[in-house]
Amino acid sequence: MSYKKLEIWQLSREVVIEIHKMSLLLPKFEMFEEGSQIRRSSKSVKSTIVEGYGRKIYKNEFVKFLVYALASNDETMDHLENLWETGSLKDQNLYEKIQLKINILGKKINKFIQGVQEHY
Repeated sequence: MSYKKLEIWQLSREVVIEIHKMSLLLPKFEMFEEGSQIRRSSKSVKSTIVEGYGRKIYKNEFVKFLVYALASNDETMDHLENLWETGSLKDQNLYEKIQLKINILGKKINKFIQGVQEHY
């Protein structure tokens, strides 16, 4: 099986793409500040899932990287909230859509961690 078949990887890929597109709509100064941070943290979620999957023969390593991915997901949410609360992101529908996906992704990563710990 490939990491690309993991639901958490697929959803994290969607989040990366949506955040990248959203960040292009930000004010210029924000594109290189909070915009850069949110792009990097969202990409970190996806990349860390891949890195953990590459170490899946070592259960503890796999779980450790999944926890890192969860932390990066939380960081991504924090950046999104900063953009919304400061008014740099003005599209409420876009904010809510991305926020929902980040929340779902966090829950799915949590469940996946539990599954790896219990059944792997």
